[in-house]
Amino acid sequence: MDQCKTPEMQKLRSVLQCDKLVIPESPQMDKLGYGTGVSVYRMKRSPKVGMYQSPWAVKRVFHTYMGSTYSERLTSEANILKKLNHPNIVGFRAFVKAEDGRDCLAMEECDTSVADLIEMRSEDGLGPFQAEKILKVALDIGKALDYLHRVCHLLHGDIKSLNILVKGDFEIVKLCDFGVSVPLNADGVLDTDDADVEYIGTSNWAAPEAVCSDGPTPITNKADIFSFGLVLWEMITLRTPHCDESSVEEVDTSEVAEEGASDDTSFMSSPDTSVSAMIGLKCGTRPPLPDSPLGEEYIPVIMLFNSCTEEDFKKRPSAKEIVEQLETLSG
Repeated sequence: MDQCKTPEMQKLRSVLQCDKLVIPESPQMDKLGYGTGVSVYRMKRSPKVGMYQSPWAVKRVFHTYMGSTYSERLTSEANILKKLNHPNIVGFRAFVKAEDGRDCLAMEECDTSVADLIEMRSEDGLGPFQAEKILKVALDIGKALDYLHRVCHLLHGDIKSLNILVKGDFEIVKLCDFGVSVPLNADGVLDTDDADVEYIGTSNWAAPEAVCSDGPTPITNKADIFSFGLVLWEMITLRTPHCDESSVEEVDTSEVAEEGASDDTSFMSSPDTSVSAMIGLKCGTRPPLPDSPLGEEYIPVIMLFNSCTEEDFKKRPSAKEIVEQLETLSG
């Protein structure tokens, strides 16, 4: 990890910010979303004279999860994120405790996530994203994964549309959420001999070797590549992989309050527990593409999807190969 440490000046600036930073109470911030055991808020910063200060995204654990595994994951994410320095990875800003004792991770704010864009496009009755935009997501996230895998020797471990952020009209795409990231050895393989190293991920996006983690196939950086392939599928189909939506009951969130209930509502953010029990899953397999024909411009997308979701991890391309292929295509 030494090679991917943040430059010293940037680290110093973050430390100075941490000393002065005060995280407001949740009702004083706009809620951006939630994840497993955490909520994410927009924190507006007071402008300095003659200078605009962009807002930050602040992630904090639910009250009921203070001191839990989710708190540990947030600390782990902060420790990882502050060492990363890549244009396609969300930027670290600060890690501090709020007045109520909860850890808060402040990060660069982006406009939206790929998951939110998929949901909006589906609600509007639109078809697949334009091929060029899918390929832009593929290229930017491919670059982030190449950096993680080859330079930092890290498995992201939870690639999905929810963890891919977008600025503007796909001007730049960034990877976020490193709470379950784990180290890889020099060969890109997860060290299963270390009891503290465990692949967690989200089952709908998991590679076959991760679903059957007690099998003979090792978990490598190619597990991220399989999940990456399913994000391409999401942008084509506007659906969640391996989710039989007809079997999922709609959850009424109308009574969820801004701070109290929403901050402690774990059922809304546990796809690996309660939701998995409700939906029909064929995790670790390649989901079928829609029957309706796609234009010729989607051929590179489909070819990349197929190669990334090969059952045999050895047949999947590396992140470096994906980037080289896409840069040749766009060049």
